[in-house]
Order: sequence, then C-alpha cells, then structure tokens
Amino acid sequence: MKAPQSLQKTLGVGLTAGVTLLWMLALLGALYVSQNKLNELFDSTLAETAHRIMPLAVVEIINRENLDQPQQIMSFEAHDKQFIYLVRDALGRILLQSHNADPSIFNQTLVKGFSSSKTHRFYRTSAIQNTLHIEVAQPLIDRREAITQMAITLLWPLILIIPLCFIGSLAFVRYSFRYVIAYRDEVESRGSSDLSPVKMDGLPTEIITIAESVNNLLDRLRRALDSERSFTANSAHELRTPIATALAQIQRLQQKVSAGPIKDSMVKIETTIRGLSGLSEKLMQLAKAEGGGLLSTERHDLISLLSMIVDDTRRSNPGKIITLAIPQNEAFMSVIDPDAFAILIRNLLDNAIKHGISNQPVEISFSSKGVLSIANAASVIPVETLTQLRQRFVRSNLSVQGMGLGLAIADAIVTGVGATMTFSSPAAGRVDGFEVEVDFSMILK
Repeated sequence: MKAPQSLQKTLGVGLTAGVTLLWMLALLGALYVSQNKLNELFDSTLAETAHRIMPLAVVEIINRENLDQPQQIMSFEAHDKQFIYLVRDALGRILLQSHNADPSIFNQTLVKGFSSSKTHRFYRTSAIQNTLHIEVAQPLIDRREAITQMAITLLWPLILIIPLCFIGSLAFVRYSFRYVIAYRDEVESRGSSDLSPVKMDGLPTEIITIAESVNNLLDRLRRALDSERSFTANSAHELRTPIATALAQIQRLQQKVSAGPIKDSMVKIETTIRGLSGLSEKLMQLAKAEGGGLLSTERHDLISLLSMIVDDTRRSNPGKIITLAIPQNEAFMSVIDPDAFAILIRNLLDNAIKHGISNQPVEISFSSKGVLSIANAASVIPVETLTQLRQRFVRSNLSVQGMGLGLAIADAIVTGVGATMTFSSPAAGRVDGFEVEVDFSMILK
C-alpha cells in the first residue's frame, strides 16, 4: 500500500514546480525572441559595416598604382576584430583585406546579400557597376555567446527563486490549511469515548462536507452506543431485584427442605441464580466502563485506592495470599474516577484469583514510574488465546467459573482513561503464570 503523503508538501512542491516550469517557458520564449532580434541587429550592423567600408576601399584601390598585388590593411593595435572583410574584383581576385582575414573562410562564389556557413555570417555588396565586391564576415560564436550570456543572466535568479518559492508556497499553503490542521489536531486529541461533534469553524467548502459526514457518523455511533449501554445498564439494574428476590426465596425453601434430591436441586438453582446475579453486576460494570464518567474533576491518590481495594479483597478471600509492593511515602495523583479505578482493580484481582493456582500468591506491584502489575501462577496461555482475552465472554480456562467479562471490562476502562494494558504469559521472570501490566504514566498528574 502506498504510504500517505502530506497534502501541504504536495501542494508546495506542485506550486514550486509550476512556477519553475512557467519561468522556464517564459525564459525560452524570451530567448527565442531575443535571438531573432539580436540576429536582426547583428545583420544590420554587418550590412552597415560593409556599406561604410566600401567607399573607403574604392578610393584606396583606385589610387593604387599596382592592382595586381593585394593589399592588407594593418591594425594599429593587436586585437581581435569582430568583423573581417575581403574586397575582390569581378574575377574574384582579392584586392584588399583586413589584417586577420582568412580567405578560405569566405564564399568562393560571389553571393549577394546575406549568407551563412557553419562558423560565420556574411554580407556582400558591390560598387562601380559590380566591378568591385566587398564581403564582410562575422563569427557566429559572437552571436552564440551573446545568447548564452543572456540565458545565464535570466536563469541564475531562478536558483534563488526556487527555494524562496518553495518556502513561500509552503507558508501560504500552511496558512490556508490552518483550520484544517486545527480540525485534524482536535480529532487526534480525542479519546475513543469522546463522540461529541467536532468543531468545523473556518473549514473550506471542500472539507466541510467530509466534516459534516464525520459528525453525522459520530452522532449515529453515539446514539447506537448510548442505546446499547442504556439497555445493558437498565437490563442489569432491573434484573437485580427479581434475582435477589428469587435468591432469597430459594434460600428460604432450602431451610424447609430436608437433605435429599430436592435440596440438591435447590442448591444448583441457587448457584445458577448467584451466577445471574454476578452477570448482572458485570453488565452494569461494563456499561459504566464503556460509557462516560471514567474521569473526575478532582485528583485522587491511586496508591491509597489500591491499598484499600487490596485489603478488602484479602478480607473477601481469607484463604488467598495476596502480596502488595508499592512505593513508600509517595503519592500518584490522577483524575481517574475512584469507582472506575476500583472496578478495574477488582476485575483484575478477581481474574488472578479465579484463574491462578490456589496455593500460590497473587503478586501486585505499583512501580515508581506508574506501572501497575498483577501476576498469578498458572499454566502458560497460548499466544492465540492471549490475544483474544480482551474480547467479551472469552476465557482461557473453561473449567473455571466465570463469564469472561472481567478483562473486557478492564480493557474498556483502561482505553477510556487513556492508559495502556498488556498481557504476558508466562509472567516476567517466570516460566509459567499470567501477568497484567497497566501503564498509568501518561495520565498521572
């Protein structure tokens, strides 16, 4: 799958590439027009030079005593002339030439007007009834150098414009996307339990439709979850009274019945009713874990809460060894709701006690970094089962009484408060056992 790309970067690069392309096209157009104009200017200068030299050459040739001997015009100073010329008669004999003229580069036939070779541009004109002809040549390299210098002059600012254009484009795009970035940040900062509508202030028309669809989806999801939680909580609440009544009635009947098959059946019925009572309690806890109210406005010390919950669990399970290791004289303040924290710890302890080996202790620790660890001795749980323990009604050991909701409730609370929970089997530093670690470091105040 193709990796996602930043829209800001894409637009910045695209705008810069577009400006660069337009600049290059404009540069090519300017060079094309300039080359034509320069050629016209050079041709005009070439013709003007021929017309100016021709009268002087005619006077020089007419006043000469010996016409058979060609004469070379000497330069007063050593320099490279831009123009060179030859003056010839109708038969092509050279009568006069500039000091650095090479006859081999000139046209061997007398061609009137402009002509070109691979290296030079020529202009020829005549005088005295076409008896004298002058041909002036200019190296084409001079024209190429002029065009090259002009191209460099127009091109080098582009080296500065490209990075400036890229920075400016990114700044402009980021400024234009400021409301989209704010919308993204608000969505990213939300927890999984926050399904309230996302603010759409200032969003562009291309994005606002998506934002409205997201808010509509959140609204439908919130109503569906609220309906589910309400049904779960109300059902569990409404079941508590008839379950408690039925349990009381069956206990009264047991006192009136003597030992026998009927009493044994009543004991099984009582066990089933107690299971229904525990299920209703778990469903109410699940409704609270998946709903709101997991965070409070006040801060509470998790160490004190943990100590009280462990002491209460010890009293409820007198035959079970539960060890607790906590930092001394240190408080860990958090905005986690005390009831939600108690539900979390009780479900984790209840899971460790039920699924642990009866004569082995349950070890609880709370590190100085804010990591809670609960470990119990047990057979190693397969990896495929370990990854499913967060789901509802999933148990690692079907022979143990339970509904498979404890770890699902714990996972819902941990996710809702912004902490993280990991399962390990075997436990750390052991060859067997099961360990749960809950990292509260990100939410401790």
